Amino acid sequence: MSVRTFTCRAAAPAFLALLALGAMLGGCASVGDNVSTAFADPAKYELWDCKQLEPERKRLATRSAELEGLMAKAETGVAGPLVAEMAYRNEHIAVRGQARFADEAWQRNRCREGASAGDSSGAPPVRPKFPSPPKSGSAVY
Repeated sequence: MSVRTFTCRAAAPAFLALLALGAMLGGCASVGDNVSTAFADPAKYELWDCKQLEPERKRLATRSAELEGLMAKAETGVAGPLVAEMAYRNEHIAVRGQARFADEAWQRNRCREGASAGDSSGAPPVRPKFPSPPKSGSAVY
């Protein structure tokens, strides 16, 4: 058995491990863009009104921008892309998903920016469609 054969056999598992690690990290990078609602609750904003949605949407936009800045800053280091993926990517995906669901609830409720101070929905008030009570001579009012 020669020295060269032994060296190749010892390096093969290390090479395969590095190849597998690269494939996993490459997969993580593509998941963030395709599955933006993976970590968000789709029913969270179902019962929220415009007064609640307006500050929540602003908070989510601020947090998303903050996370993007942190990821950009982390990527400038030596192991930056790995740190950005491990530390910030999942939260960024969750925040983007929550923002998407909050925006959908905002549109479904027909909310408008700044209109939530006086009106809870931003839409014109809807009158209830209850039938008027029957008027009879024996009823007590």
